[in-house]
Amino acid sequence: MKLLSTLLTIVALTSSLSADEGKLTVAGLNFSYPTTWTSVPPTSPMRAGTLQITVEGSEKPLEAVFYYFGAGQGGDSKANVDRWLGQFASPPESKTEELDANGTKVTLVTATGTYNDGPMMGPKTPKDNYTLLGAIVPGNDAPVFIKLTGPKDALAKISEEFKSLTKSPFPAK
Repeated sequence: MKLLSTLLTIVALTSSLSADEGKLTVAGLNFSYPTTWTSVPPTSPMRAGTLQITVEGSEKPLEAVFYYFGAGQGGDSKANVDRWLGQFASPPESKTEELDANGTKVTLVTATGTYNDGPMMGPKTPKDNYTLLGAIVPGNDAPVFIKLTGPKDALAKISEEFKSLTKSPFPAK
């Protein structure tokens, strides 16, 4: 009984701590995310951060992956948009827009089609009716890239939260 009481106390403390969380710092930029999202340790040295999102309509948690390659690295916006669009089996239905983050321009890409899921240099699995949300966020010395993929309907439910995340390092003054 004492063990159960201790475990319940730990769970309660952990839950209250995670309710206060919602900040992820990448390359000196402070991103705010909904408390329903969870920061998890990156699974590769290429990742500067990872947020997991549980969304109805997705078999597993979705991942918003943050990439930062260092000063002067990562390529320009067009090259990255083209690379993201090239991850689809055929040209996807896509839209690229510039979001105004209190005077800072954030590039947002939305693409839907048959997404070729898999590691950069490994085998790919075609995923029909998938959406990619990508953002290029200007940093102090190089951009931060954020990529989120998943079933179209699941991503539609969190697209506004994703947009808010991408603009969050630039609060109104």
